[in-house]
Amino acid sequence: MKPFWAEFTLGMLFLLVSSSAGLAFPQLLGDLVDPKNHDVLFQGMNRAGLLLVAVLVGQSIFSFFRIVLFVNVTEKTLAALRQTIYSHLIKLPMKFFLERRVGELSSRISSDISLLQETFTTTLAEFIRQIILVIGGIIILLITSWQLTAFMLAIFPIMMVIAVFFGKFIREFSKEVQEEVAASNTVVEETLQGILNVKAFANEYFEIARYRVRTNAAARIGMKGGKFRGAFSSFIILGIFGALVAVIWRGVAIGMTTPSLISFVLYSVFIGGSVAGLAEVYTNLQRSIGATEHLLEILDEPEEDITEVHTIAPENQLDGQISFRNLSFHYPSRPDLQILQDVSFEVYADQKVALVGPSGAGKSTIVSLLLRLYDGVGGEILFDGRDNRTIPLSELRTQMAVVPQDVFLFGGTIAENLAYGKPDATPEEMEEAARKANAWEFIQRFPLGLNTVVGERGIQLSGGQRQRIAIARAVLKNPRILILDEATSALDSESEKLVQDALDKLMEGRTSIVIAHRLATVRKADKIIVLDKGRIVEEGTHAELIGLDSGLYRMLSDMQFAS
Repeated sequence: MKPFWAEFTLGMLFLLVSSSAGLAFPQLLGDLVDPKNHDVLFQGMNRAGLLLVAVLVGQSIFSFFRIVLFVNVTEKTLAALRQTIYSHLIKLPMKFFLERRVGELSSRISSDISLLQETFTTTLAEFIRQIILVIGGIIILLITSWQLTAFMLAIFPIMMVIAVFFGKFIREFSKEVQEEVAASNTVVEETLQGILNVKAFANEYFEIARYRVRTNAAARIGMKGGKFRGAFSSFIILGIFGALVAVIWRGVAIGMTTPSLISFVLYSVFIGGSVAGLAEVYTNLQRSIGATEHLLEILDEPEEDITEVHTIAPENQLDGQISFRNLSFHYPSRPDLQILQDVSFEVYADQKVALVGPSGAGKSTIVSLLLRLYDGVGGEILFDGRDNRTIPLSELRTQMAVVPQDVFLFGGTIAENLAYGKPDATPEEMEEAARKANAWEFIQRFPLGLNTVVGERGIQLSGGQRQRIAIARAVLKNPRILILDEATSALDSESEKLVQDALDKLMEGRTSIVIAHRLATVRKADKIIVLDKGRIVEEGTHAELIGLDSGLYRMLSDMQFAS
């Protein structure tokens, strides 16, 4: 809220004035029934009546501007908060996302921040207003009759202690409800993203049951918390009305006049109502604090050192040479499972190097380490003889492109997906990239061409079409180092031929790392590195490795071509 302090301060000023004006009502109503104040000033209205009208008008005007200012500050603050949370979230390292689910994180940005909207717009103002009414009312009551005030205040400490006691319970329940809501949102997110699998396995009722379990759990926790809130409100109401009866009895006993007693009772009602309101406001604040704690947990996570890249410094421009030296790695969430052990190999500039081996050998992990999605736990990776950790992270990744097996396309148009490789690309550049990727032929068949919407995750395109869009995206990026992660393994023969032809064009004149299960696609590689159980077991050209009688590469090759 700091950037909007001027508007907030002005809103607070209006709040103070309108709340303070409210304190005049009981006194003016007391004067209204006092015969001594029945002097007529204007069209049959006495002085107290005119003052009441003036206070009402003034209070309504100040309340209007207070609400407008608070809403303006709230909307600006929440927009800034959402932007800050999202900007921070997207800069977090991959190890953070290994431990969190997408539905939970999106719930934090949506429902948790929505809770804060109510706090800034209403709850905070109500809290301050109630405090002003309580403190101001007590001061006026003390001036009117300190004996009766002391009698009336006898029950206040009890209510305050119980408010703190109940507040702790309600806060915990609110946090638990938020966690269950986040879990239920995760179910929705996952099932809608994987709706094809849900339909294919006829698991609609299974997912309905799973969502029901989560939402019922949130409801049960909320209802349990509601019992505490209900018990708290009941106690407050009982205390207030009991206090009013006792105050009236005591006031009559000590001989207060009717107008003074009416004013005193009304002030007591104001104070009692404010205390009861404080209980509700307090619980809402506790809910907001619970939501804020979740957001702060995300903000406390350390970011990657990401910077905006417009131009790459000459000293950071890659020539394309890569060296792995005694590299070892395990994932942060599984320290007991070693993925790579003492891996060393060289890739020269413009060389095409293939990584092959059984599933789980560590091939895709090498891609993650090249992109510095993770850092090795031992050894080093060098680019052109420089430790990869000395090159700014964003400049390093900008000079690499990945064409994965499972291509992710955003739900917009083909043009928007192509532009992800080069945001300022012209339609002519996109067309040229699509031609190189053997994608232009099918793109121009669509009525809208480049403006065709691909649907969620590219669902309206075939696997081969999605793959060629990904290749065109990489062509636009024009990387120095190209990484192909089993880019053709999920395609039919016709699509594979088109995609492989596009990949061959893309690999020309740049360093290429190719991960492949289909060994036929890597026969022309300058070097083939064979991995098994996190170690390099063989290294050489296709001709050299196929000549090893008991080699793993030859065994894998024989198995594939025999089938």
